Amino acid sequence: MEQLHPLQEDPGRDQTREQDRAHGCFRRAAQAFLKFLGVRRNRTTTKPTEVMAQPDPSPTELKADPDVTTALTDGTGCCDTPTIVHATKSDPALSDATTDPDSPSMDRTATPDIPLSDEPTNSGPAPPDLTAEADAAMTEGTADTDLVPRESVNSAPTPDIFEGNGVSSPEQVPAFIRNVHQRLTANVTPEEKLLAEFLRVTEAHPADVVLTLLRCAPSCDRAAATLWKIIASSGRTVAKVLPELLPVMEDWPLHSTSTSDGDKTHVFALAATRVIWEILQMLQGPEPLRKYSPRLLVDLLFQISISPEQMPEEVDTLWRECQKQYDLPTDSKRFAVLTLKALLHLECEGVVLSMERKRGWDTLLSADTHHYAVGLLAREMLRASSPLYYRIARCLLRLLTREKTSWELPAMAFLVEVLDYLDMTEWSDSILEVLSRHLWSERPEMRRLVLRSLVVLSKDPVMADGMWSLTQSLMDVLWDTDGDLVWATLTVFINEVQDRDIRISTPTALQLAEMLQPLFGHDNIHVQVLSIYLFRKVMELGVEESKQPLKTRVTYSLLPLFFHWHNENQDVAEASRGALLRAAGLLKRKDLVKLLKTEQPWRFSECLLEKERGRVAEYLRQALSYLESPQEPLREAALKFIGMTGRYLKGQPEELQDIIETLQGLRNDTSPAISSLALQSCKEIEAAQRAASPQLQQLPDWLCGACRSCPALRGSFWLCCQSSGEA
Repeated sequence: MEQLHPLQEDPGRDQTREQDRAHGCFRRAAQAFLKFLGVRRNRTTTKPTEVMAQPDPSPTELKADPDVTTALTDGTGCCDTPTIVHATKSDPALSDATTDPDSPSMDRTATPDIPLSDEPTNSGPAPPDLTAEADAAMTEGTADTDLVPRESVNSAPTPDIFEGNGVSSPEQVPAFIRNVHQRLTANVTPEEKLLAEFLRVTEAHPADVVLTLLRCAPSCDRAAATLWKIIASSGRTVAKVLPELLPVMEDWPLHSTSTSDGDKTHVFALAATRVIWEILQMLQGPEPLRKYSPRLLVDLLFQISISPEQMPEEVDTLWRECQKQYDLPTDSKRFAVLTLKALLHLECEGVVLSMERKRGWDTLLSADTHHYAVGLLAREMLRASSPLYYRIARCLLRLLTREKTSWELPAMAFLVEVLDYLDMTEWSDSILEVLSRHLWSERPEMRRLVLRSLVVLSKDPVMADGMWSLTQSLMDVLWDTDGDLVWATLTVFINEVQDRDIRISTPTALQLAEMLQPLFGHDNIHVQVLSIYLFRKVMELGVEESKQPLKTRVTYSLLPLFFHWHNENQDVAEASRGALLRAAGLLKRKDLVKLLKTEQPWRFSECLLEKERGRVAEYLRQALSYLESPQEPLREAALKFIGMTGRYLKGQPEELQDIIETLQGLRNDTSPAISSLALQSCKEIEAAQRAASPQLQQLPDWLCGACRSCPALRGSFWLCCQSSGEA
């Protein structure tokens, strides 16, 4: 798995001695300041550093402590300490374990505090180098290149705000932050009083600080990265900064808002993502992020889903500036994946590993497969029993409610995987509104996901009333040519009526009966079984008022169900027989019920024709359509039935002509059994109707030709051939 390590400059870049000395001064100042925050550097390569909870120092305490002055002026800082790269998390988590009851607590073992005097001590570990990694960024390169004018970067900071009593009004915050950033960029050594004031101002005015710092350094140069890491070192400050970063990330590609000084310059969403990476490298546990992790994860997934066509040129320009300063991926989407993995490492590391094994991260980067990878991520979270999935689902549902069309497909892909595990009592109305709106989406993938979701919801009794409101829309889907969509729709209907005392209204019952019958012969076996089964449930659950008008629909379904009783698939055959029994009962045809129970199919067809002489022509048209079935048993059943109809069609030459033309088309059928049955049916019709229909005089010629091509039939039709004068 790809290591999560600090994004550093190329090691080959040179720097002057003057820059080394200037950067070393700042490093020692930052090191001393972080000591006072109670932050300890991780020096092990196997597990995070355990730190003791300490309160944030106030500016007064920092000023009064004599050790700080020594640390800043004696020049003895260990400026050559190399950056430590860890095996599991190469940038150790720096956190503020304050006693503020509002800040989230971290599960860590308390260790004795480190003495801040210059005198050596033999008890406890030596004070670690807390800022080696943060300072490495300050000692690794030459002048920064950012998206701000060079004169603003190199100009000397205005001293007024530092020589007074600090920031006294919100309008002063942006100027203060710009000056702090300019001091660090100009290699001015900051005082501990200034850094403490920076933290105080950040906690008091987080929105102004975040927006101003993002505007000063959208590519997060080394000076800005140091300030963000100082913010990340305090859990209380991070908790106030994160809510200000999230709206910036969500307003892709630019966030527009005003700071207290009236500045309305746009802020890049990608710049906020770059800052999130820096913060994640400093955190040791998920507690400071726990409240905001779902939104962060969703925002990162959204940025990964952005196609190259949707990437504005100004965002590409910003990313090129970032690459100049750090060893970053060439694609900003890959950087978002790295940030997402860093976030998941804190919350559920097992999910990162399982996605890696299944190549989920590569799938996530492709626009065509992005939503599949999001669904895989949801399944892996469920498998890992991570509670994060529930909070993510809430974020996604709000996103879909706002109709954020650019990311609806991945959002639906995640939701459909977790619907089984959500409490529908609080979700029912909103989720049904979202699903009904996307049921007729132009994207087939979206429609499949919507119907998969409805299949899941239809099993929940809580959703029963709401699901019936979608009945008309779902019935319209039954006309779709996509077998998967039709199958899912039938499943929704069956789940709604299965084992529930729900009566079907007359209009719905009649409409369903009409629409289901054509599906009995669908190419998809599952559609066949479900449509026949649902037709049976309609007959069972139709209200009493619908019984009489329903009988006409049921009568016309008898013959198709009879033919499918001969289906090669046993499930279809059993479902057809069960539906026939229910139909015969509804029509009060005890004779048909008896034949079905004793399994006498051909007596069934004879009885049907005998009692329904007025519908013989309609039955014949239905039977002719089954001669084109790919299943030989169905074609055989249709031929036998057609032969029976001849005796009931006296005086109906048009129907007989249709039969003759159809049977003549079967004389060259590849199946000998079908050819034989066709000839046999013609013989029966000719014997019964020769006198009534002159067209049948042509039958002997055709029959003789068939006998010559099929020796097995010569004996059966010898008399017929003799009557035509053929030898």
